[in-house]
Amino acid sequence: MIAPLLPREVSRAFGALPAPIGKRLLQVRDLIFAAAAAHDDVGKLTESLKWGEPAYLTEETGSGSTIRLGRLKDSDHAAVLFNCRTTVVDTFRERFPDQFEYRQTRALLVPTSGALPKRELSVCLSLALTYHLGRSGKRAR
Repeated sequence: MIAPLLPREVSRAFGALPAPIGKRLLQVRDLIFAAAAAHDDVGKLTESLKWGEPAYLTEETGSGSTIRLGRLKDSDHAAVLFNCRTTVVDTFRERFPDQFEYRQTRALLVPTSGALPKRELSVCLSLALTYHLGRSGKRAR
């Protein structure tokens, strides 16, 4: 799956980030679209800005929790951000306790240098994109 062209406002948001963080988050963006394409229940993603950061929503199906890409003020890592009211980050921490650095229940941090842990990160992104499926019997619309 090749990610679609960047919407202009989303491209500007990536460009406003320090170059190493922006480059790494563009790689994460590709993994988000690949993870969505791998699950029929996710449907087409909506890519927009939320709080000035690139955001990926499963509006078409309601299957998942929003994923945002950005940075945290106190870190030089790329940040993959999630709704802090979900359990997704706790689930990532259980599955991959030593693979990533985490911040509370809202962020998974990815170093800007070295190899991107694509397999592990893809699992985390898939879990977020399908978060609402099967929870309390709730299904995608």
